[in-house]
Amino acid sequence: MTQFPQSACNEPSIHAALELSKNNWLLAIQVPDRDNPSLHRLKGGDAEGLMAKLDAASDRVAKVMGERPKVTLCYEAGYDGFWLARLLERRGIECLVMEPASLQVNRRARRVKTDRIDVESILHTLIAWCRGERQVCSMVVIPSVEEEDLRRSHRERDRLIRERTAHINRIKGLLFGQGIRGIDIKSRTKSLKPAMLVTADGRPLGQRLGREITREIARLGQLQAQIVEVEGERDKTPTPCVETERKRRDLLRLKGLGPTLSATLTREVYYRRFANRRQVASYIGIAPSPYDSGDGRRSQGISKAGNRLARVAMVEAAWLWLRHQPDSALTRWFHQRTAGQSKRVRCIMIVALARKLAIALWRYLETGLIPEGAVVE
Repeated sequence: MTQFPQSACNEPSIHAALELSKNNWLLAIQVPDRDNPSLHRLKGGDAEGLMAKLDAASDRVAKVMGERPKVTLCYEAGYDGFWLARLLERRGIECLVMEPASLQVNRRARRVKTDRIDVESILHTLIAWCRGERQVCSMVVIPSVEEEDLRRSHRERDRLIRERTAHINRIKGLLFGQGIRGIDIKSRTKSLKPAMLVTADGRPLGQRLGREITREIARLGQLQAQIVEVEGERDKTPTPCVETERKRRDLLRLKGLGPTLSATLTREVYYRRFANRRQVASYIGIAPSPYDSGDGRRSQGISKAGNRLARVAMVEAAWLWLRHQPDSALTRWFHQRTAGQSKRVRCIMIVALARKLAIALWRYLETGLIPEGAVVE
């Protein structure tokens, strides 16, 4: 009989994996006294049905082995978020959330993929992880409810900014098609009147076109008001995450890092605890990805495996750092490395600066060590 791992204190253990989809869940349960896992199909979102299956397996193992087993369940991070993990933890079940991209799969061009294969793969990976094989996959750190809620403001603002840009471009496109150019739509949201505009061939705008632009302007004005509201919520609404807010205020003291970048970086990155600088770069996705096999050695660029929103914000912060912190050691290093180089080289090196800046800011927030030569306001 196949021997499955027990915990460090040799208590009986049940390992379970869950393959999630919108309509159905597939649950695989591995108990210590059986070779093959049992599979159970549940309706999507049926948390009570899931608990019933886990409790039944736990009761059976307790009868056979004389003591209550430890239950560990794992599922892939995705559409369902972390609510299920929090629910299971409250019910006394250890829940791990796996990063989907880290799961090892068959590399054949046409590999077989079914829910059963996927859930058994997650289950086998979980068993290896519990056995101490930490290299088999990466687990996601589950944020608290307060930390997750704290991210909503700057993420909503980012989405509203994209929507505003889309409306501005649409209005510009409609006007450009009539030969009307050079109007700053963003600053003239309230004063722009389509009825007063004249096309390049000397006629007023068509009635339907004018009404369409008027409605676009109204939607743009509503977006502007919502952006102001969200920014106020982001910066002024009280939160129980005291340490995260302390770090946000500390970042604001550094010249060049405004309220948007400070909120994004602290609430996406620096709210977490990192053991070393490599973890910081890896989480953001700006760690190097070397290729060194046989005689082939080359750089594949950065991994881009981390938090995309944080990576974009960090690169933006690096450009702003060059402008507002010209006397800092990081800025001098960048100019020395890019002196006489092309714009393309500068765009490549800015990512290296972003990595150095991410580590410097982490040290500043954790130890109070101000980056060398930086101006603190």
